[in-house]
Amino acid sequence: MGEMLSSIGKRSVDELFADIPDNVKLKGLKGIPDGCSEVELKNGLASLSRKNAPAGSCVSFLGAGSCEHFMPSVVNHIISRSEFYTAYTPYQPEMSQGILQAIFEYQSMICDLTGMDAANASMYDGATALAEAVSASICHTGKKKVLISKAVHPNYRQVVRTYGEGFGWEILELDYDNTGVTDIKVFEKMLDDKVACVVLANPNFFGNIENIKVFTSAARSKGIMSIVSVDPISLGILKRPGDLGADIVTGEGQSLGLPRNFGGPCLGIFAVKKEYLRLMPGRIVGETIDKEGRRGYVLTLQAREQHIRREKASSNICSNEALCALAAAVYLAVMGKQGLREVANQCLQKANYLKEKISRIKGYSIAFKAPSFKEFVVKAPSAIGKINRMLAKKSIIGGLDLGQYYPEFKNHMLLCVTELTKKEGMDKLASLL
Repeated sequence: MGEMLSSIGKRSVDELFADIPDNVKLKGLKGIPDGCSEVELKNGLASLSRKNAPAGSCVSFLGAGSCEHFMPSVVNHIISRSEFYTAYTPYQPEMSQGILQAIFEYQSMICDLTGMDAANASMYDGATALAEAVSASICHTGKKKVLISKAVHPNYRQVVRTYGEGFGWEILELDYDNTGVTDIKVFEKMLDDKVACVVLANPNFFGNIENIKVFTSAARSKGIMSIVSVDPISLGILKRPGDLGADIVTGEGQSLGLPRNFGGPCLGIFAVKKEYLRLMPGRIVGETIDKEGRRGYVLTLQAREQHIRREKASSNICSNEALCALAAAVYLAVMGKQGLREVANQCLQKANYLKEKISRIKGYSIAFKAPSFKEFVVKAPSAIGKINRMLAKKSIIGGLDLGQYYPEFKNHMLLCVTELTKKEGMDKLASLL
């Protein structure tokens, strides 16, 4: 220590940190207990953990982008194999064929699911995927005005604003109408030759189904790109956004075989029509044939700043969620088309059962008339925080208080129902309300 201090011209550690005010310096290690045995430590931590109520011990109606869905046991079995969970994200085209094939299968299934021509090897989450899609549209059009619906997830909109702050994007929000979907008349009035893209969510943040085709048709007539953020489970029964005219499709893939894990890691879905293939950030795995006619896989079209000139890159994203993408691929392969359709149908039917039940409770009403998928908004007679505290005492996790994101929605709650929600739980919620 003395030699180190001497080499930088200091006589003591106190002199080294002299610039730090005394009132913020730590005066001894107060409150740190003495060392304990491994058994004591484990017992102490277990005692602390029991103060929390894990989601699995409660009936949960909290969604808003992260929901509890069925996870086939084979998902964890496969992704826990050492060759997958220890494999580093592939950087070079000649990396492991097994990893590359797994990613290629994921991309192929995402294309089938969304109706798009190409998908990348995944992104961090739904919010960054959406922001990257906006960035790609701006690179393509050379314009900086973005029209984004207020019915898109508030956190996603904030991420888009954060991305655009340093680049001078002009971000304008589209109002929703009284049925709970984006107002097409407002959109048509805001269209001009400076708009790069329109951004929608389907189902939207309120759980309502948007008329995507109307927006994409109007946008295409003006040379504007259409970006749609989706819940992949809904595509078991809804028309694919690619078939409705979307140019870029993004989404949060947590529902495809991933636990909520306190909010991460998640899975960002990103897929495009073929004319926008070179705008895609991150990695893309392609299938090829070697000189002996054998099928092989290779990283291709890497439009990222580590592979091409920075000024030509549409993104500086340089990683993906390969293990999460593998989980989604296993989930989709195991569930199949019929399984995904059944999951989506159960979400729809159960959510509408609860919606109808709550609508008959005095003082409560359903906020919007638009058809919804697995989430819906309820207007309550009192503060949502008060209602949720009451429900928590009965082992029920209530819905999201919309007032924190939308001031006009005081005493409004966003409820989520999935295929795992039981009738007894919904009846109990209605009874308590």
